[in-house]
Amino acid sequence: MRLYLVRHLAPQVASGVCYGRTDLTVDPELQALALPALRERLPPGAPIFSSPLRRCAALAQALGGAAVQYDQRLAELDFGDWEMRRWDDIERAGVDAWTADMAGYRPGGGESVTGMAHRVAAFYADCIRVPAPAAIVICHAGTIRLLLARARGLGAEAMALEAAQHPHAIAYGETVIIDCV
Repeated sequence: MRLYLVRHLAPQVASGVCYGRTDLTVDPELQALALPALRERLPPGAPIFSSPLRRCAALAQALGGAAVQYDQRLAELDFGDWEMRRWDDIERAGVDAWTADMAGYRPGGGESVTGMAHRVAAFYADCIRVPAPAAIVICHAGTIRLLLARARGLGAEAMALEAAQHPHAIAYGETVIIDCV
């Protein structure tokens, strides 16, 4: 199966703010402008899976209508009480603790990258059993990084370590294609 992983468009949030699980919207005009190019690079008729967060769900709805399957396992990392705080305002000790244990630490008391990796790995296992040659997954940069690691055969702990150790370069609206075996 071929997975078309699409990162949501830029959410409506100030620069420098920590957001993960926060349910943010995307400018509808920006989305309307991006849709034609997205439709061109995605396979028609493929099943669509989406994070239920609005920045993904609105895009998935525009692409697939009622056929979209929303899956909580695709949601972004939960940053706990760091959510919607400026990164510069988060206590340095917490950031240092996260830096020391990127995979296991629960930033802001939220979710660890390893915890997220377990749910993303479970989604991947279910998704590759779908009887279709391709599927579209509308989600978040963190989710995409974990899905890429899983597609290389890594287990949840190794997925988390790999995703946590390398900064991402996945643009808003970017499509990443992986072939699953």
